[in-house]
Amino acid sequence: MQPSTHDLSQVEVRRSRKRVRTVTAWREGERTIVAIPARFTHAQEREWVRRMLARLAAQERRRRPSDTELASRATELSARYLGGRAVPTSVTWSTNQGRRWGSCTPTDGTIRISDRVRGMPRWVLDYVLLHELNHLLHAGHGPDFWAELEGYPRTQRARGFLEGYAFAGEPATGRGGEGPPPADAREGEDDVFEDDVAGELDDVLGGIDGGPEVVDVLGGITDDAEVVDVVAQVDAGR
Repeated sequence: MQPSTHDLSQVEVRRSRKRVRTVTAWREGERTIVAIPARFTHAQEREWVRRMLARLAAQERRRRPSDTELASRATELSARYLGGRAVPTSVTWSTNQGRRWGSCTPTDGTIRISDRVRGMPRWVLDYVLLHELNHLLHAGHGPDFWAELEGYPRTQRARGFLEGYAFAGEPATGRGGEGPPPADAREGEDDVFEDDVAGELDDVLGGIDGGPEVVDVLGGITDDAEVVDVVAQVDAGR
């Protein structure tokens, strides 16, 4: 169970003189670590701890959707990448997928996503959903099947992630790992926030609400170890 956004009993703040422009937060078991520049005042520390806890919590909620949210996401993906042609009757999490990342029964339109995918980067889940949605249009893994998935820009990267996950210790090689070898097995892009908040520290001290806008999101295979890393940039001149 992860600490709540307001629970500070399991939060450890680490100050570093080498850290100048960034604030970083991540989970280590039941603890949340927040690394900040040594020059931060206590007021700045409190404010950035609050912000980073909120971002971690939001990130984790987004990466663990409910069955209802999973079905809603599948509908969005079908509309965006498959022209809305794939219309499942149900999309649910499943704990009995064995070696598969997901499965589809075209005859009744049901899709099941392995519970092991829960918590992986959002773009990996999107790929698995699209893969199974695509089976409502193409039964096998022929050229037409893979051509349909070319519209999703992270197909190869997601497949590389899943294969790397399996290689790291999971005995799974489900449908998400079938087909041509991935062109790119680099780390993904879903669990590191990098924000430009130059000049914002004065606002923090002045009590101005609101946080910096998310600029980029990055992530990696460390997700299987429940590591969620949030990074924010701060103005080096303050």
